[in-house]
Amino acid sequence: MKLKTLTTFIVTTYICLNSVAQASAPQPVFTPAQEARIGEIAAEYLVSHPEVLVAVSQKLQAQQEARQQLQFAVRVMDNQAALLNDADTPALGPENAKVAVIEFFDYQCVHCSSMAPELEKVMKTYPDVRYVFKEWPIFAARWENSQAAAERGLSVWKQKGAEAYVTYHNAIYATGKNEGNLTKEDIDRAAEKAGWHNAGKENFTPLLEKNDELARALGLTGTPGIVVMPVVGATPKNITVIPGVVTAERLEAAIQKASASK
Repeated sequence: MKLKTLTTFIVTTYICLNSVAQASAPQPVFTPAQEARIGEIAAEYLVSHPEVLVAVSQKLQAQQEARQQLQFAVRVMDNQAALLNDADTPALGPENAKVAVIEFFDYQCVHCSSMAPELEKVMKTYPDVRYVFKEWPIFAARWENSQAAAERGLSVWKQKGAEAYVTYHNAIYATGKNEGNLTKEDIDRAAEKAGWHNAGKENFTPLLEKNDELARALGLTGTPGIVVMPVVGATPKNITVIPGVVTAERLEAAIQKASASK
C-alpha cells in the first residue's frame, strides 16, 4: 500500500473510531502511545494537504446554511398571513402574483442602502412579482430619523398608494445618507417628490411594533432581511430567506426557485 493511501486510511480510521469511542464511551481503542503517534501522522498529513481542511470547512458551512434555511422556512410558513396579507404594509405588484419578495429594512442601515439599487433592478426585471416592504427601524434608538423616515413612508403609502410609496422609498436611498446622516429635510424632499402633503399627527407605532415582532419571530437579527416565497404552496424547498445584503443575481435566482414550485 502506498504511503499516501496508508496515511489517509490511518487518519480516516482514527477519526471514525475516535468519534465512535467518544459517542459510546467504551474501553480505549488505542493505547496512549498509539494515539500520540496516530495524532502525529494525522497532523503531518493535514499540514501537507490543507485542501482537506478547506473541503471539510466548506461542507460544514453548507450543512449549517441548509439547517438555517430550513429553520427560516418553517418560521416563514408559520407566519405567511402576516408576511403576505397585511393590508397596512406597503406593497407593489399584481395582487394575483405567484411570487412575493418581502424586505425588512431600515432607512439608516448602510447595508440596506447598498442593496437598494439591486432591488430596483429586480423590480424592473420581474414586474409580475409582488414586493412587500416591511418598515423595521431598528436603529431608531440611535438615530431618530430612522423612525421618522419609516413613519413618513407609511404615511405616503396610506395617503398616495403603492407607486408613490416606492418613489419615496427610492428617493430616500438615493440621498446616499445613512448611519445617522439622513436629515428631516431629506425626508421632506423625498415625501414631496412622492406627492405627499402633511396630514397631521399619525400614529404608526402599533404597525412598526408588529413588524418588529414578525421579524423576530422569523429569526431575523438585523437589516436587511429578505424573504422570497410563492404566494401559494410555500414549502421549505421553494422558500429562500436571506439575512443580509443580496445581489440582484441571487435575488433573481430565489424568485426563479419560488416560481418553479408546483
